[in-house]
Amino acid sequence: MSEFDVIRQYFTRAPQHSELGVGDDAALIRVGANMELAVSADMLVAGTHFFADADPYQLGWKALAVNLSDMAAMGAQPKWATLAIALPNIDHAWLAEFSHGLFACADKFGVDLVGGDTTRGPLTISVQIMGEVPTGHALKRSGAKPLDDIWVSGPLGLAALALAQLQGQASLNAADFKRCSSALHSPQPRVALGLALRSLANSAIDISDGLLADLSHILQASQLGAELHLSQWPQACHWPEAAGLDSASQAKLLLSGGDDYELCFTAPKAVHDKLLQLGKNLGLDLCCLGMITEDPNLVVHGLDNAILDIKELGFDHFK
Repeated sequence: MSEFDVIRQYFTRAPQHSELGVGDDAALIRVGANMELAVSADMLVAGTHFFADADPYQLGWKALAVNLSDMAAMGAQPKWATLAIALPNIDHAWLAEFSHGLFACADKFGVDLVGGDTTRGPLTISVQIMGEVPTGHALKRSGAKPLDDIWVSGPLGLAALALAQLQGQASLNAADFKRCSSALHSPQPRVALGLALRSLANSAIDISDGLLADLSHILQASQLGAELHLSQWPQACHWPEAAGLDSASQAKLLLSGGDDYELCFTAPKAVHDKLLQLGKNLGLDLCCLGMITEDPNLVVHGLDNAILDIKELGFDHFK
């Protein structure tokens, strides 16, 4: 079976938003009037981003979902994606499940797969995502303002806790592990929230490497600082009780664990109530975590209000 047979059998469908999709030298994409094209890409590598025996359906979902999260953070409507995949061999059962997961995510969020590449090699999945946002309305990291509230779109640390359990570092009951495992393997990109935040938020980013690491990108781009207070976080932001970890380990995974794919965003205090209502409308537990400051430092107060000594902001591929 050739690489072109693989593409035709598993990754070719009629496009919804494109003049020409998979099968030619390039896709032809319709971009609306007065719209900007948002483009991003993420790579998943076996042994780094997922276990080699990962469920292929979940992997297909996650490969697209993590890219959709970037669109959500920009306030962009996702429309098109390309897939470049290296396969150690052609496994029809694996490819069928992987493509079903990929297209399940694509169908839920209205995305066309418009092209890409296949090759032989260690299992590596690279997705490029493209979307539309009205000119001048994209959410950016550089837009935070002093005294903005800092929000996240849902519970943090669940994916990191599932990974800790898989690595034998945590102890969860079956129900809690199922919840955490779902966060790790089947993240839900907050696209609807991102679209709604165009008129409410000043800045945004998706949380992939850990809250502190990604919030730091907002702070650097906006040339500001932040204060976070763990004691003020609602219960919705916290973990199952029986995690089997001490408080320092829990704080580390909560703040720096990564793989959350929730949105972190800043917004004026004047829209606080509107955001709470928006969260209810979307079925999301929006949490206000702290405040943007003119002091350029990132300060985190623990549950006892003492300032935490943060040694790791988040995941770094080269550390």
